[in-house]
Amino acid sequence: MSGGSGTTSGRRRALRWLSSRRGMDVALGVVLGMVLAASLWAGWRLVAAPRRVIDPGSVATQGAVHAAISLLPHLRRGLAPETAQPSAAHLRLLTGADAVALADGDTLLAFDGAGDGHHRAGDPLAALAEPGRGDDVRVLRRLDCPDPGCPLRSAIVAPLLLQGERAGSLVALYELPGRVRVEESRVVAEAAALVSAMIELSELDAQGERLARAELQALRAQISPHFIYNALTAVASFIHSRPEEARELLGEFSEFIRYAFARQRPYVSLADELQYVEKYLRLEQARFGERLRVRVRVDPEVLQAVVPVLSVQPLVENAVRHGVESRPGGGLVEILGRDLGADVELRVCDDGEGIDPERARRALAGEGPGIGLGNVHGRLQSTFGRSYGLGIENGGNGGTTVVMTLPKFRAGVRAA
Repeated sequence: MSGGSGTTSGRRRALRWLSSRRGMDVALGVVLGMVLAASLWAGWRLVAAPRRVIDPGSVATQGAVHAAISLLPHLRRGLAPETAQPSAAHLRLLTGADAVALADGDTLLAFDGAGDGHHRAGDPLAALAEPGRGDDVRVLRRLDCPDPGCPLRSAIVAPLLLQGERAGSLVALYELPGRVRVEESRVVAEAAALVSAMIELSELDAQGERLARAELQALRAQISPHFIYNALTAVASFIHSRPEEARELLGEFSEFIRYAFARQRPYVSLADELQYVEKYLRLEQARFGERLRVRVRVDPEVLQAVVPVLSVQPLVENAVRHGVESRPGGGLVEILGRDLGADVELRVCDDGEGIDPERARRALAGEGPGIGLGNVHGRLQSTFGRSYGLGIENGGNGGTTVVMTLPKFRAGVRAA
């Protein structure tokens, strides 16, 4: 699982990942703009409409900003009934409408406000309002609801767009016929753009998680047959001479393999990852004996940080292969974890011959027959951002150090 010469698949993975990250960075900028635009339009509308203003303009604007920001945690999970319903109330405050509905295609996902006694999630959108086509905002100055007690008389229907295609509708409804004004249409259009941006972000998140899972599957497929063969050979060599130790080693091996291939979320605590790294090293020590020396020093404060599963073990395996296996006298592998305040630094060191800068660069880019370092680096950056990941250093007296940096906490990234 070490890095080496280039492969087409590694370059393609790197390009896909970079494209995904750039798209997410752009989308985040769009969302911030949408939040400000929607909030200011809504605040201005509340201030400018005398018959609906209760609070001073500053208070109304603060309420609109709060409503816009309150949408974020719900809609970042995508457009679905469980996210649309809590979002509808915030959208009603943001737009100043008497009722708001969210629809996915032709079906209402949520309804909030006047008329909720007979307009409900699951109803066809056409029973409430006919949507426009494409990205058109449609103004309906008179509604004809079949329910005689319905208080709603006019509506604005704005599109929710995903990658340029209509994915749903935001419907703002009012109790007076023909009441819709230009500024109200603008507020609803901006609110729909905000919802669309959040849907786009949720799709990017889903793509990022799918990419992380695909990269994890690729890494699992690269679990070294060399390691598996040697581990089982070491176990077999102890069966007659040291049967108790052979039994323990076989247990360590089975637990490590179960951990590596478990169908779980792609994130674990650093404590769990290090626990299984120790099992891996126990198997390698059975093989190398006193040739492999291990030193582990990790600050307790960093053990609850969340890391991608199988992110430390490939670094340790590289250290064993390049710092110990190829040297008759063996070597030392160190794992050092430091608390950097908001971040964590984990260093995996060996005292072997070191690595030249070009080979290190290619290893991190995933340009080699093994995908360990590039895979881990890509998964760290796709999870935590470009400021995190791996670095490779040469020691002053020889040896190689792989440095992993990651945040202690990142919203939405939880251990299984």
